Amino acid sequence: MTPREPQHLVLRRIPIDTSRENVVFLHADCAVFPALGFRALAKVQLSYDHHTAVGSLDIVRADWLGVGEVGVCEYMFERLGVAEGTNVTLGYPGILNSTNAIRRKLSGARLSRSDFNEIVGDIVADRLSKVELTAFVCACAQNNLDRDEVVDLTLAMTGVGQTLDWGGGMVVDKHCIGGIPGNRTTPVVVPILAAHGLKVPKTSSRAITSPAGTADTMEVFCNVELSIERMKRVVEKEGACLAWGGAIDLSPADDVIISVERPLNIDSQGQMIASILSKKKSAGSTHLLLDIPVGPTAKVRHMELAASLRREFEYVAKHIGLHIEVVISNGEQPIGRGVGPVLEARDIMSVLENNDRAPSDLREHALQLAGRALEFSADVKGGDGYGLAREILRSGRALQKFEAIIEAQGRRDQPIELGAYAFEVKIGGSGRITRMDNFAIARLAKLAGAPLCKGAGVEVLHKLGEEVKEGQPVLRVYSTSPAESALAEGYASSEKGIIECL
Repeated sequence: MTPREPQHLVLRRIPIDTSRENVVFLHADCAVFPALGFRALAKVQLSYDHHTAVGSLDIVRADWLGVGEVGVCEYMFERLGVAEGTNVTLGYPGILNSTNAIRRKLSGARLSRSDFNEIVGDIVADRLSKVELTAFVCACAQNNLDRDEVVDLTLAMTGVGQTLDWGGGMVVDKHCIGGIPGNRTTPVVVPILAAHGLKVPKTSSRAITSPAGTADTMEVFCNVELSIERMKRVVEKEGACLAWGGAIDLSPADDVIISVERPLNIDSQGQMIASILSKKKSAGSTHLLLDIPVGPTAKVRHMELAASLRREFEYVAKHIGLHIEVVISNGEQPIGRGVGPVLEARDIMSVLENNDRAPSDLREHALQLAGRALEFSADVKGGDGYGLAREILRSGRALQKFEAIIEAQGRRDQPIELGAYAFEVKIGGSGRITRMDNFAIARLAKLAGAPLCKGAGVEVLHKLGEEVKEGQPVLRVYSTSPAESALAEGYASSEKGIIECL
């Protein structure tokens, strides 16, 4: 073998889920090692004809992989698109310009639009390892992107993947930056807007740092993994959909970045803006209503930061051709009673059904947002949107539209039940509730199993300003397994400041 020249090996499919990471497996006795000088975690390139893929190398010291074979994980096998047993070429992928740009960002340098195009292109093509992706995410979080860098990153993310075209006219979207447990207004707002005749092809993410995203909660009701063709049919028929954006390849780099942000619990400002606006632009939206909740334990802690964030969103939206209206709302406590997919779904239905026991804060916030969005329409005067939204909800038209969207997307055959394992969190003193820790409540729900286990979560029994007595339960926590229930209960007993009263 000639050193550094590509080598030929037989392709093997290895049934391992690597969570969207390309991983290549070689036997420790493979002759490629002395020929190419490979080491563990090195980046290697597999090629056959016009098919190529880059992955990180893992070394196998077992007999399930032959010395003349190269194994690839499930994800990489699908991306490579070559049959098992094919003779493939193994070699070095070469130096990427994007990795040089990432190193410069780590040292605090400003990146250009071409730098972001290189990085995003390599992210989508799976040419960057998880280590390199993590470096990029952390570099952007540490050396905050300036507003023009955010514009460039947003345009780079919009420039790859699918872009939807709705044939002209107004296309409306509504989004919340998150950070408030249970704030599931979107499934109430969207059918109100659609019932009035607005086009709302709503694509949502799954949870990043929260116990549930809109897509996680909607999955309690129906299929959210729609193809572009089916999404278009649903919107054509009902005027709206509530789908998972990751299933239709909109701004695909965003989903890869999120897969790194999630375990790190990172959601930096610049990447958040680029993530949200690239998705909206790719989905063909012309008008966006953005909700920024503010509170002492929310993602945005004070009004000054909220005002700054609003200006940044407005600046980037203007430069990518998207009309945006920003609402700054109260984020002092969870909204609704449920935190976690099934519990949030229960709240949504109680509001849409005009149930007397529906959480009034969720209903009111949804109406405020729907009212503002209705005023995008030329036939709704400024200030009249709230009353119109309330009437659409009260009349049952919103519920009717929601049920129609569920049917069009594919109603779930079997209901998902709440977790069978439950415990209560009780207050340590008596008095009026003065503080609720959003972050701690969200963490409690995640430890209980949400959103992966849709029946897991936290039921909020009392809110700010309510009188409670010592020993009275203030939260009820549901899990689907005893191990997760014990984990959540251990956290609840050690975290004393989840809810405070005076």
